[in-house]
Amino acid sequence: MRAKALLTQKGAAFEEYDVTMGGPKKDEMVQRAPGAKTVPQVFIDGKLIGGSDDLAALDRKGGLDPLLAAA
Repeated sequence: MRAKALLTQKGAAFEEYDVTMGGPKKDEMVQRAPGAKTVPQVFIDGKLIGGSDDLAALDRKGGLDPLLAAA
């Protein structure tokens, strides 16, 4: 919820996939974010940002807006 709220606040469009029950999207996430044990795993323009805490930290450092603008 926090990641979605932050991205919505920034006006960023995003796609959300429910991977809680497994399936092909969970397999894709495991391949794209090896070792990740939590959800969400956030990707911007194909680059792994990490989880919600990582996204918030990136925003606090001023790095989120440039990534969103370039995407």
